[in-house]
Amino acid sequence: MRVLVTGAAGFIGYHIAKRLLIEGNTVVGLDNFNDYYDVSLKEARIQDLTSLPQSKNFQIERIDLADTDKVLALFEEKKFTHVINLAAQAGVRYSLKNPFSYFSSNIVGFGNILEGCRNNPVEHLVYASSSSVYGFNTKQPFSVLDPVDHPVSLYAASKKSNELMAHAYSHLFGIPSTGLRLFTVYGPWGRPDMALHLFATAMCKGEPIQVFNQGHLKRDFTYIDDIIECMMRILVLPPKAMEREKTLELTPATSYAPWRVLNIGNSKPVPLLTFIALLEKSLA
Repeated sequence: MRVLVTGAAGFIGYHIAKRLLIEGNTVVGLDNFNDYYDVSLKEARIQDLTSLPQSKNFQIERIDLADTDKVLALFEEKKFTHVINLAAQAGVRYSLKNPFSYFSSNIVGFGNILEGCRNNPVEHLVYASSSSVYGFNTKQPFSVLDPVDHPVSLYAASKKSNELMAHAYSHLFGIPSTGLRLFTVYGPWGRPDMALHLFATAMCKGEPIQVFNQGHLKRDFTYIDDIIECMMRILVLPPKAMEREKTLELTPATSYAPWRVLNIGNSKPVPLLTFIALLEKSLA
């Protein structure tokens, strides 16, 4: 496979690029190396990829996903067989401070990915959605059959928008696409802005930690290796278009188009206070 991995200097992007390379694929990584968190960590991830024995099959393109001309030119030049879109402005609270970064990366940038796939057909587009799309939903466990019409953050709204945009392109242009609703991914090389790293750093320094909603939260933590294994299996199984049937009642997770959304999680939510206690014990 010739795979474009956007956000390749990011946490999940680095891991999937590494797995693809080890299994003998050609990988082009795209990343704008923004300073949302420490750029040196992103550079270190890329350095690790370039140190692999398979590094001859890897190159990194320092391109902003919202740069339409450069993104479309990259598609035209490389003729990718598969695309994994992981580039996005992450974070929920940050969207209150800098909403335009979400419009640029998550909406315009994703639109450029879709246009690239439209003009240079690929076998499968896999992209990261988020469990955040469930918003005000209270039914547990979350199901892809549930409506997701009430996002509670701009980040979540942008991810829901990605699913809708992908559906339109899958219908209009036959682009097989799969959106992955990821649940709190953690593991080596993780993002320093996530709770695991924020809490651990504060505890090691003897500083207080910031806990929201008085700790009455649960998180479905999913280990990075499980996420990557799911991605690898899904990548080679693109969805197929279904024939229209008068008897088929469409749901939020089904379509006549070659499109689907999937939950990728652990299905074992952990109370936040339990998580904090385990972390304290491990760092004692």
